[in-house]
Amino acid sequence: MAYKDLREFIKDLEKEGELLRVKDKVSPILEITEIADNVMKLPDGGKALLFENVEGHEGIPVLINAFGSEKRMKMALGVDKFEDIGWKLYRILKPEVPNTFLDKLKRIPELKKLNDALPKVVKSGKVKEIIKKGEDINLFEFPVLKCWPKDGGRFITLPQVVSKDPETGLRNIGMYRIQILDKDKVAVHWQIHKGGAKHYWKYKELGQKIPVAIVIGGDPVLTYVASAPLPEDVDEYLFAGIIREKGVELVKCETVDLEVPADAEIVIEGFVDPEEPLVDEGPFGDHTGFYTPVEKYPMMHVTAVTYRKNPVYLTTIVGRPPMEDGWMGKATERIFLPLIKFNLPEVVDYNLPVSGCFHNFCFVSIKKRYPGHAYKVMDALWGMGQMMFTKNIVVFDEWVDVQNIDEVLWIWGNNVDPARDVVIKKGVIDVLDHSTDLVGFGGKMGIDATTKWKEEGYQRQWPDLAVMDESIKEKVKPVVDKVMKQIMKNLIDKEVKKVKKLLK
Repeated sequence: MAYKDLREFIKDLEKEGELLRVKDKVSPILEITEIADNVMKLPDGGKALLFENVEGHEGIPVLINAFGSEKRMKMALGVDKFEDIGWKLYRILKPEVPNTFLDKLKRIPELKKLNDALPKVVKSGKVKEIIKKGEDINLFEFPVLKCWPKDGGRFITLPQVVSKDPETGLRNIGMYRIQILDKDKVAVHWQIHKGGAKHYWKYKELGQKIPVAIVIGGDPVLTYVASAPLPEDVDEYLFAGIIREKGVELVKCETVDLEVPADAEIVIEGFVDPEEPLVDEGPFGDHTGFYTPVEKYPMMHVTAVTYRKNPVYLTTIVGRPPMEDGWMGKATERIFLPLIKFNLPEVVDYNLPVSGCFHNFCFVSIKKRYPGHAYKVMDALWGMGQMMFTKNIVVFDEWVDVQNIDEVLWIWGNNVDPARDVVIKKGVIDVLDHSTDLVGFGGKMGIDATTKWKEEGYQRQWPDLAVMDESIKEKVKPVVDKVMKQIMKNLIDKEVKKVKKLLK
């Protein structure tokens, strides 16, 4: 189901028992962070929080942790399985030449769905209920959070930052943090490897100002796609339409030549002048759990702000995992598995663990077919879009459950000879990684944890796994079930006693 806007999603969250309304008066300066951080670290991500009494911002509630569980992510994207979205993309991208007239007819439904997914420009939308320009602009009227004590200021953390390629006109929507510098000025964190930075350098070469729009809210799918690692020059709003099976309705901006979602909560319009010097941005408590230092980034001049009456301010915090962004990242991992398999059919599964901040580790299982196959997969993954940021790739045999960290460490520890199975090379690193000597450039490690073959130089007999006979397992299964049932009952009784004690 495609949500019309963020408010429909909030109603659904409440209906499903996934939302808590916080009526206590709290400040957007650090206090919301502390509350949300505690909730995000609960089992299964806690609940979404709607702060209805934000100090200094009466009438503008703050929604946080809306994407902070598997259930809420699936609700946001309207799916029962994340992989279903990936398979939609796979069917669109898979090159198939129709051999018969019947084959052509079978392709029509997919083509129709793609046509239905195209963004549509409409005359007006709810995001135009209030329009402010010039002296009336004041970004501090919105409850933008200061997340961590040493942050350089207040940051918009869940935006859809819209810009267009000056040559092709293709749109890019990215999730780049935005630091409020003044009532009508912000710093845009366009990292050097991302689409927004590409547009910046193109406009700089042309000597032109860059139109920019910062969107907050709308159908939750729109927020998600801004974070998705799509190939360059793929319109994220088209991707949103594919997920929704319905095109995104867009309206023209007031002061810049861009289109934005008609039912967003807030839109901040303006321009970046690439001839102006870059400005200090940061520090910022980032998703690594560490502060990223002050760096130079472009400044955006705000020329208009449009928003709904009593807008809902959608935000998040990042920091030491697990946090809300971890659930968004795991959705991305699952969504893009079919596309990974499209390029690398030997891949069975992969895991970008939340505790590894996604870019630090990739555990991948493969159907090994020839000597050195693991190294081919490493190189291919490092050359695949934003997988280029992955610092450590460990490759396993197909039977290994890479989602099970205990199993990963068991096989990694037993199968790997560091002198033989490790490769170290240099490459692109996430600019938020503080471990490297240079920003965005450093070392990578690949590890072959697969079974070693004689053709790979292994001269001993590789041992068999120690596993029980199936006949014995079947014979004692009733006893095992009985024992496990009793143990589970004892554990439940113990937890009930703990809860009763806490409630006294």
